[in-house]
Amino acid sequence: MSGTILVTLYRDEVAPRFDLASEVLLVTVNDEGREIRRQELVLAHASADDLCDLILDREVSVVITGGMEDEHYHYLRWKRLDVLDGVAGLAEDALSRHLSGELRCGDILFPRGEHG
Repeated sequence: MSGTILVTLYRDEVAPRFDLASEVLLVTVNDEGREIRRQELVLAHASADDLCDLILDREVSVVITGGMEDEHYHYLRWKRLDVLDGVAGLAEDALSRHLSGELRCGDILFPRGEHG
């Protein structure tokens, strides 16, 4: 499971849109899935194309994000990356669920509110 994971950020949450993300969290893990390096990057401007370039330059193997246009999703999949999109919730929750093998596309990680 070694590699680099990129989580698009909006404050401390997974960014709701890939193309509008201006911050990312890069986490490198070893073969046991343990974190060995962490880096937060603030991007010069939000751009899906620039973000794809960063992903390839940094040899990212997994992308965790909110909404993503099909064009960028298929491009990253064509480059043999795992893309977990449609994820909503705290970035740290998404990362830990991924590392434990439990994160799926479309997961909503916010706790359910009390009704009534």
